[in-house]
Amino acid sequence: MVTLQKDGRVQQWDVVVVGAGPAGSAAALAARRADPRSRVLLLDRAVFPRDKVCGDGIAPETFDLLADLGVCGAEVGHAPVPALSIVGPRGGQARRRMARPARVIPREVFDARLVEAAREAGVETQVRTVRGVHVSGDSVTLDDEIEAGVVVGADGAGSVVRRVTQRQRPPAGHTAVAIRGYATESPSDDEQLIVMDDADRWPAYAWSFPLADGTRRANVGYGVLVDPTRPAQRRELVSRLQSLLPWASTAERWRGHLLPLSSWTPPQPDGRLLLAGDAAHLVNPLTGEGIWYAVLSGMLAGQAAVGTDDPGSRYRGELHRHLGRHTRHVRLLSRVGRTAGLVDAGVRAAAADQATFDHLVDLGLTDGRLTPRLVARAAAATISAARTAR
Repeated sequence: MVTLQKDGRVQQWDVVVVGAGPAGSAAALAARRADPRSRVLLLDRAVFPRDKVCGDGIAPETFDLLADLGVCGAEVGHAPVPALSIVGPRGGQARRRMARPARVIPREVFDARLVEAAREAGVETQVRTVRGVHVSGDSVTLDDEIEAGVVVGADGAGSVVRRVTQRQRPPAGHTAVAIRGYATESPSDDEQLIVMDDADRWPAYAWSFPLADGTRRANVGYGVLVDPTRPAQRRELVSRLQSLLPWASTAERWRGHLLPLSSWTPPQPDGRLLLAGDAAHLVNPLTGEGIWYAVLSGMLAGQAAVGTDDPGSRYRGELHRHLGRHTRHVRLLSRVGRTAGLVDAGVRAAAADQATFDHLVDLGLTDGRLTPRLVARAAAATISAARTAR
């Protein structure tokens, strides 16, 4: 558990976290909180603040987790966005107030605040691009220079740490791609908008999430499943987005990103390498939401990283306890979601019933599960739609 510095000094590290996004910062904070004596190092190749492609929508439950880690004020300057409108692929529409409003905070702001909170909690940080990971006995070596008792891989969709634990590539149909920009003329500051689109590719959807920071800006974007036989081009995605959301034509700072969906996840092995957030393929396949998953999995990884002989086994058990049933349900729904008519029926069911709307929001943003009420309402909406079509 040593780091050989250029000046020859040797430092002891109990936990090293690779990647300082929400998953990595949460892991570092949780490790320090679980054992304030633990020496924790947080690595990232970027200097913060830095931009990160994302829809920027953050569920209120994320702030609950951060409060448990001692982080307060990450939401300052961005008001709650109380309403959510969903337009289904066949014209169904649901607009309701969320039981607990979400917030929209650029990752350039949000991630930097979490890194600073980690520093204030005693976590040390370094700018480093990790290229090599080697497990030997009771330690893990990074780049032949850094050794730790446990390494948490929170280094995103292209995780270097994941390549060591899992060499299998994700099967086709379990990765999405999205393009994101910031529009300067948002039509609303109090409503998030999702427009599902099956005109050319399916599943696909556009979004507009207002920052609610007094600037009238909105995070706008368009996401589709990756099709190996038909790669999505940036021009195509931007064009389709602008046809659905005219105000997206004012957008700047266009960037694209891959989303590793939790419809498939690499196995978390026993031992001293843990995977969290995007590196663990923890992105909701229904919505592309990943921040709540990232903070939760990072927190669980950080807690498992200290005080146990087999952190991998402990972390795997905690992930299953918190996300096992939810993951099974969203995987089922993601398969059902390949049928546009069924998705539209779900939207219509949400329009007719607040409880159904709330259940769908929970499934898409946190750890919601299928309920008898939700299934019954969706079935009734499907039958009604079929009768209307005759």
